[in-house]
Amino acid sequence: MLEEIIIAGFGGQGVMSMGQLIAYAGMLEGKGVSWLPSYGPEQRGGTANCAVVVSDAPVGSPLVTRPSTAIVLNNPSFDKFEPRVRPGGMLIVNSSLVVRASERKDIKIIDIAATDMANDLGNSRIANMILLGAFLELTKIVTADSIVESLKKVLSANKHHLIEVNKQALQKGASLVGVEIS
Repeated sequence: MLEEIIIAGFGGQGVMSMGQLIAYAGMLEGKGVSWLPSYGPEQRGGTANCAVVVSDAPVGSPLVTRPSTAIVLNNPSFDKFEPRVRPGGMLIVNSSLVVRASERKDIKIIDIAATDMANDLGNSRIANMILLGAFLELTKIVTADSIVESLKKVLSANKHHLIEVNKQALQKGASLVGVEIS
């Protein structure tokens, strides 16, 4: 198993956190992982993306040029990474913020109005976790339990009270594409 992922959006949308969570969860499960962040000129509000590789074998390179999955949270990220998804790959789109639809027929496209759903759940900052829940359900790359455990490392101690709402967001994303997370 080898999954090469690009996660992209504006700074402040939780792009880096999503990548870190996948990487930590992979480590907890004994997989080979890498996480490589990339920031635009400004961190908060500027463009940001990260490359994550999860494998059953050691990871040879953290660079991802043709991702098997791209998770895009805004229009500039869609424009940049949609063409790079390898044929047979998957594009997960925050359709609340991305206005253009992919016309590619050689990839699986999952449109999720994550920002709208996060607002409905009362916290606009969990849109990333809704997308992550859908990604986990579709790929089974790591377990949701490992992601929840990893939240303890990614979130600072004074934000651990947010673990439950993040778990609910993971559940929401998973329910959109499949089975419930226990």
